Amino acid sequence: MENVFDILEERGYIEQLTHPKEIKELFSKESVPFYIGIDPTADSLHVGHFVSLMVASHLQKYGHKPIILVGGGTATIGDPSGKTDMRKMLSREELDYNVECIKKQIEKFVSFEGENGAIIVNNADWLLDLKFVDFVREIGSLFSVNKMLSAECYKQRLETGLTFFEMSYMLMQSYDFLYLYNKYGCKLQMGGNDQWSNIIGGVELIRKIGKDDSFGLTFKLLTTKEGKKMGKTEKGALWLDSAKTSPYEFYQYWRNVEDSSVETVFKMLTFLPMETIKELTSYQDERINEAKKILAFEITKLVHGEEEATKAEAASNALFNGEGSLENMPTVKLENMDISILDAIILSGIAPSKGQARTLVTQNAISLNNNKITDVNYTLSEKDFSDGYAILKKGKKVFYKLEL
Repeated sequence: MENVFDILEERGYIEQLTHPKEIKELFSKESVPFYIGIDPTADSLHVGHFVSLMVASHLQKYGHKPIILVGGGTATIGDPSGKTDMRKMLSREELDYNVECIKKQIEKFVSFEGENGAIIVNNADWLLDLKFVDFVREIGSLFSVNKMLSAECYKQRLETGLTFFEMSYMLMQSYDFLYLYNKYGCKLQMGGNDQWSNIIGGVELIRKIGKDDSFGLTFKLLTTKEGKKMGKTEKGALWLDSAKTSPYEFYQYWRNVEDSSVETVFKMLTFLPMETIKELTSYQDERINEAKKILAFEITKLVHGEEEATKAEAASNALFNGEGSLENMPTVKLENMDISILDAIILSGIAPSKGQARTLVTQNAISLNNNKITDVNYTLSEKDFSDGYAILKKGKKVFYKLEL
């Protein structure tokens, strides 16, 4: 039987491993419990979680057992990794609500049925009842503060200020691994490469208490050619919840991904066979756009279902090729047609303020029905709605239908 380690390697997921040889041997066993963690700081997952869930899906298909840890406890602190400021602290009620929303999205990627069916656990169930003195005596005494401060997730915060509250995040995440190791026989923790320090903390904690079969693996983060994380849109994060990011906007994001990222995204965010991916990404001319259409459809289908992917594809074809219906493109309902261009830009979410909307107009970035708008005082009128709607456009790729 093929080792799923080879699949992860071929598709480019793996970034760092605590014990490469042992982890590959671990995957050769019939079923290995492993876990990934998700902090419920919002009521939806976003693209940053996508890779984790894809890896979990691959592993489950090869017989391994996913443990999806939803961090209702750790989210009360907030991971300082990659942050210059302390995260907003959420109430228990907000966290519980977010957990329930996230569970529904996870079900699209992993199965909860069968011998290796996934389980979802919430670390609030064991972290929130810990007694402080007992915890720091038993767990905190095994961590070196000097070593912790050398970790990348803490180093970048030292200049702006790192609280003891945040510093305890690594201890809690490490304790999660120990808890899952003891209760479920979980041998492996996985996460994005920005979690490397925290994952090492958990692996070493288990080994410090006399065990030798705890392991850690990180996978690559999806980044642009400038090194920035993928998943940022005009409105912020690219959410997996259709109420936050419409299937059309989701489709368009991947339809417009930069050429140099197409192969990586195909390998990490779709289940298409590698032979198909290599064929689709072998084009270096305008045919790469055909590959992008397939990429956008496959990813949207995975997250939102085939019906929504088909609608998004049809709306995109209507806009860019003049084929099909505009019915499924993002639509803004207007109370009346006498609205200023600046207000229309704000209502559509293209810009959050009149100042930024004005800048877009002065930079010739805004069009209405394919006509450039250069007057910041322009007011829409009946002539702009000859078909009952107007198409507001930013640049070449951002469209909204203004409908009365």
